Amino acid sequence: MKIVHIITRLIRAGADENTVLTCVSQAKEGHDVVLVHGREFDPSYHSWLPQEGVRLIELEPLVRKMSPLHDMKALFQLRALLKELSADIVHTHTSKAGILGRIAAYLARTKLIVHGVHIVPFVNGGWFERQIYLLAEHITSQFTHAFIDVSQGVRDIYLRYGVGRPDRHHVIHSGFDLSKFKNASYPNDWRQILDIGMTEEKPPVVIILGALEPRKRQAEFIAAFRRVLERTPTARLLILGEGSQAANLRQQVKDLNLTENVKVIGFREDPEKMIALSDLCVLTSSHEGLPRVVMQYLAGGRPCVVSELPGLDEVLKHDVNGMVIPSADVPAAADAVAMLLSDHEMLARLARGARETDLSNWAATTMCARIANVYEALAGDQDFNPVRQQRSALS
Repeated sequence: MKIVHIITRLIRAGADENTVLTCVSQAKEGHDVVLVHGREFDPSYHSWLPQEGVRLIELEPLVRKMSPLHDMKALFQLRALLKELSADIVHTHTSKAGILGRIAAYLARTKLIVHGVHIVPFVNGGWFERQIYLLAEHITSQFTHAFIDVSQGVRDIYLRYGVGRPDRHHVIHSGFDLSKFKNASYPNDWRQILDIGMTEEKPPVVIILGALEPRKRQAEFIAAFRRVLERTPTARLLILGEGSQAANLRQQVKDLNLTENVKVIGFREDPEKMIALSDLCVLTSSHEGLPRVVMQYLAGGRPCVVSELPGLDEVLKHDVNGMVIPSADVPAAADAVAMLLSDHEMLARLARGARETDLSNWAATTMCARIANVYEALAGDQDFNPVRQQRSALS
């Protein structure tokens, strides 16, 4: 089959890595795979993905924020591209690409249209943006043959708002290489990272791993980190990732005189080793789909303190393998970290809970196999095109 994936950005975020894993798996299965992405991308993907049999196409007008001019250009270019490629399946990912890509696929008469729901776009942000996305999701759901939801919580929200029939939603968790995280050791440069001498003991380490964006609320956690230092003065906070807030976060650390204890590390190729270096992991996002990084924390045997998020209770159990704090209360996350670093017995108990967590549903092989099953079921359904009669009018 010829399969075209469309994503707004191609960076080192969870949805992007999920998409890349899926593309590589499908190429290895012998499918003709094309990955279309917007102007914001990591060039390293262009270095190795073609070697894995995945063709990459940059669509310059495809941008993350709403922009009528760019969005119309992206829609027309996508439609022309999809007609040229004549794909059997178009699989869209993330909010903007999900809307424009599905409309373009519909207009291009694509046989099957699948949308990967990594985050819910119509429950966060400003009122106008939420309404636009909700309307667009209702319209595109009429010709979306399957939704692949990263969590039960995400699926439930879509159904609650009447987007898509229940039988078209499939919960498939965002997979990764579990063994890489389970068996990781410290990075070779760990003393340099923590800024300690060769004879000094490792201090308590807390990490936040994720894109440096406002919704991740790293800035709010940095501001509250003094609560941790009051009880554990030697603690280190390592913030890993890249994004629009990197410079602001580094300046904030300087302004708060926290340069000894808080390090904005940036992107690293070895997140599993950084998790192994930590004693406790944190995620304070205001909204997510089901954050794969939490599964990576747990796969590394590290308990975590996480803001309450839809679907999180599928795997993170409060006071069993981590702590769940109210979504709007980032200082409460700092208080939980301060308490756990001071209570070694409780921290060890939660670490045991993390190591014993069943994460088999998050294996990359499981994810790819389940997506393939969805494709095969759709291809075998003789009535998979519920709006065939409408296409000629809109084309």
